[in-house]
Amino acid sequence: MAKSSKLADVRACIVGLSGTALTVEEQRFFSENAPLGFILFRRNIETPAQTKALVTALKGCVRHNPLILIDQEGGRVRRLKPPHWPDYPPAARFAEVCNDPSEQREMVRLGARLMANDLYELGINVDCVPVLDVPQPGAHDIIGDRAYGLTADDVAVMGRAACEGLLAGGVLPVIKHIPGHGRAGADSHTDLPRVETDLEELLKVDFYPFQVNADMPIAMTAHVLYSAIDRRNTATTSKKCIKMIRDVIGFDGLLICDDLSMNALSGDLNHRARASLKAGCDVLLHCNGQMDQMKAVLSETPKLRRSARRRAEACFRRLLSIPEPLDVPDARARFNVVLARGAPLEVKLDPTEVLAGAPAAIEQA
Repeated sequence: MAKSSKLADVRACIVGLSGTALTVEEQRFFSENAPLGFILFRRNIETPAQTKALVTALKGCVRHNPLILIDQEGGRVRRLKPPHWPDYPPAARFAEVCNDPSEQREMVRLGARLMANDLYELGINVDCVPVLDVPQPGAHDIIGDRAYGLTADDVAVMGRAACEGLLAGGVLPVIKHIPGHGRAGADSHTDLPRVETDLEELLKVDFYPFQVNADMPIAMTAHVLYSAIDRRNTATTSKKCIKMIRDVIGFDGLLICDDLSMNALSGDLNHRARASLKAGCDVLLHCNGQMDQMKAVLSETPKLRRSARRRAEACFRRLLSIPEPLDVPDARARFNVVLARGAPLEVKLDPTEVLAGAPAAIEQA
């Protein structure tokens, strides 16, 4: 009998784990605390068989159907890599190799559909894609080639194509980093970015791709301070900013905070967890898999609130859809022909693994 997706007793948190297999302590901890889901990183992945077994074990820890997340963007940010999985380009690559916007949109959708196929086979049901940030001159390159274009229109259209490809393959997209990370002058993994741009410009550029894609099921916040909205708090911990995400951008899906272990946030993990939930985040995210830190976060994590449960249940209803048919060899051949037009890709360091895979400099309560 299939597991129930009823979420009344589920905790409002998504957590990482330490290695390629569950430890006895992790299995017991997850079973006792019932987090909404889990997120996988490179440290958790070796081979397809091992990854599939790990996902099965995670699902066996809890009585509900959990969300299983991964960051599989392509380019710098990808957890599934050759030789076991195909390589995918960064988002910016599509504009370089495609002949026109129509072909670009088709290839973005096709690439996302192929990635969804890879993930679906492993039992992974959420991909933290697309990046809907609009990069600006002088900003930190933490976004850079992870963006689909240099204008709000391009990012909105191509981001939607990526969402459509994932959904067609039975995987939920996560639009990020809402309400926009493209102007950040610092990497929020290590520092607090402050954006001083006026609200009119933010609405016209940064927020626009999220408005266009506000009907998507999940969004992830930006650990960025927008002085035009809230001079004291990052978007993740700002009631004013989250109210704008809901009322102005129009996003009513499941709102997940970015990783609580990132250094853009102040205070210990207990404080960060409380502040994020108080501001209006539906679900907390903690990535590095360190048990003492997970215990601190879960000590502050309640069961899903009624509104969060409604949004989470909507996610699971979407996952009931059967993936659209796909001739994978033919689709991959068409995809590779287009990608071959460009110069070989330079391998770059993944900036998102820095804190997720190593101890974070966080004061513990």
